[in-house]
Amino acid sequence: MKPAMRKSGDATDNVSHNTGMKRMSMENTRVLMVTDCNPQSQLFIDYIRQQLDCEVSALSTQESFEPPTDGKVVVLLDADHVDENCMHLWNSRASESPEMILAAFNLRDDEHAAELLISLHLQGVFYRQDNLLLICKGIAKLLEGDLWMSRNLMTRLIDFYRRQQLNAYRPVCGLTHRELEIIGLLGTGASNTEIADQLFVSEHTVKSHLYNIFRKIKVHNRIQAMNWARQNLGAPPMVSLRSPRKARTS
Repeated sequence: MKPAMRKSGDATDNVSHNTGMKRMSMENTRVLMVTDCNPQSQLFIDYIRQQLDCEVSALSTQESFEPPTDGKVVVLLDADHVDENCMHLWNSRASESPEMILAAFNLRDDEHAAELLISLHLQGVFYRQDNLLLICKGIAKLLEGDLWMSRNLMTRLIDFYRRQQLNAYRPVCGLTHRELEIIGLLGTGASNTEIADQLFVSEHTVKSHLYNIFRKIKVHNRIQAMNWARQNLGAPPMVSLRSPRKARTS
């Protein structure tokens, strides 16, 4: 997969025949926006459909989703309406379906994008200030198999994964395997109850482990621990929280 370097504000050579860009074949491809379904999002959908000449639809965060069985689908997560837990759910779906291409839009800046990319396997990012033509160009590149993100963001990601590679060859602050599991789940935003369910242990055991983890990595609260996990452990494990709760042991 090769990166397609984007430049903010680049609206030239885009998808519309009116702007001079050639239309690519969009047969068996579609775009799915996960967002708040309202008149504004419908206008956005209509515009993308007109520019790319492919099926485009919207899905609210409460609606069910059937994975694609044929053809590619670009799933655009609206950062203004899709919370972190929902994003991780879509991340898990994408990991199980090679036809799904995951991207996010309405991001504030590169800092916001970098935070998401640490824990989500996004192939494209779009910002609030991006014009519609640029977004269409990015979607077309994603359907061609390219990545769509800025050079600055790519540089930051490469630097992050280089540091991750170095960290892999030395102990992580003396954390045990169980403690690494717990802080990895904490990095996804899971609560103590959800961590306990996932690992089949008691909430008391989770709290005890978290106390030891905070002491070892020298943080004082969950937010600091989550940031530490994302910076030092990379993408957290895919979480499929179990419900109802089963019998646990400590």
